[in-house]
Amino acid sequence: MIALNDILSNIETVKVLGDANKEIHQIQFDSRKVAQDDVFVAVNGTQVDGHRFIAACIDAGASVIVCEEIPEQTPDNICFIQVKDSAKALGIMASNFYGQPSSKLKLVGITGTNGKTSTVTMLFNLFSSLGYKVGMLSTVSNRIGQREIKATHTTPDAIQLNALMQEMVDEGCDYCFIEVSSHSIVQERTAGLDFAGGIFSNITHDHLDFHKTFSEYIKAKKAFFDNLNKNAFALTNIDDKNGMVMLQNTKARKLTYGLNGLADYKARIIENSFNGLHLELNNKELYVPVVGKFNAYNILAVYAVAMELGADEMEVLTQLSVIHTAEGRFEYIKSTDDIVAIVDYAHTPDALKNVLKTINDIRGGSEQLITVVGAGGDRDKSKRPEMAEIAAELSTRVILTSDNPRTENPEDILNDMEAGIPVDRKRITLRISNRAEAIKTAIALAQPGDIVLVAGKGHEKYQEISGVRHHFDDKEILTELLIKEN
Repeated sequence: MIALNDILSNIETVKVLGDANKEIHQIQFDSRKVAQDDVFVAVNGTQVDGHRFIAACIDAGASVIVCEEIPEQTPDNICFIQVKDSAKALGIMASNFYGQPSSKLKLVGITGTNGKTSTVTMLFNLFSSLGYKVGMLSTVSNRIGQREIKATHTTPDAIQLNALMQEMVDEGCDYCFIEVSSHSIVQERTAGLDFAGGIFSNITHDHLDFHKTFSEYIKAKKAFFDNLNKNAFALTNIDDKNGMVMLQNTKARKLTYGLNGLADYKARIIENSFNGLHLELNNKELYVPVVGKFNAYNILAVYAVAMELGADEMEVLTQLSVIHTAEGRFEYIKSTDDIVAIVDYAHTPDALKNVLKTINDIRGGSEQLITVVGAGGDRDKSKRPEMAEIAAELSTRVILTSDNPRTENPEDILNDMEAGIPVDRKRITLRISNRAEAIKTAIALAQPGDIVLVAGKGHEKYQEISGVRHHFDDKEILTELLIKEN
């Protein structure tokens, strides 16, 4: 039990009805989890409005209701706390409930369309190799040291977030690296957190099903930096045209990184091959076992963060030379007859373009590049034709297929994608909605030396069809096919 007044610290209240001088058991925003002496925070979410469940939560035993609108009927034994923004209040209350764990860690968040998972994973691997106990919250997995906790969202809800960070504190973690999605920023999941630093990777069209306009998407990303305090650092990709926008109103120390212009942290690609990158990093040469220009940006951001957190430069450079990125990010399998199959999570136009350009920069030109690509159902439809157009323009052959169709008809998704194929590239394009068959066809079409890219799902071990998740692993299928072929 904890005093209600303690978890209300730093909450801007509009009105308090009833006795706030009481002990509470737990904070809940899911009405189904409410138990005796809990606080229920009524959040107006994207699907349902929590205010609808206030009466049911009182019946379930809630003794405190935090809400934006106090109902007409207010039982005398219930404390009602009216706030302007329930979601923001939930974040701050969750932080207070768990003893403000983010202030006991060096917490660094990264936001942007692409590169979040790779950068967070490399930061986790780097600082672990430097001898620290580290926490990580990412799309792929949540980690507390070497213990893995399955991830369900890019950024967990405010209660899960603070509970996980309290576990990190309890287990002696020094650092925590976290992906900060635009959804989580808008939904105030990170409210109340004390960040030591923030990174901006890039921004391209994505999640417009949620944000509606690109300007709102930019605004969401920028809000993360607006809320950093003066003791934090704000590191932005100066090569992105919206990079400096992120720093306009931040109180944090402003830093830049980039490959093209003047920056506080600068890199130059000397060589890019399937064996890795040869970089010049702030006037020091470095070989790293990751591929592509996009990974040069990720490595540079990781290096910059390490320097800002006071790590030893030579130790950092040594560990970066053997660093590994996240699962499903430009992972490749090579058959004995030199067919190269690449699995990548690229599920946005910009990410797909980056991966295809990287492959084209490396390949000699005579070999085929066969791309298998789909687009998720119940998500931003505007990117579907754009992704298909990019695949067709930058590949020798394209197979349009299902990603996670979710509740949509896969053929409708493929129709949206096919609309983006230029007329002169239609002859190189196939559509096979069954993803396993599409991958098998790509391998069957490949000749020795050819490259097959399977894009969109990366690390995912499932495919969601008609709302049901089935086991599906791109890398597993490719490995079986390439072994079988040989």
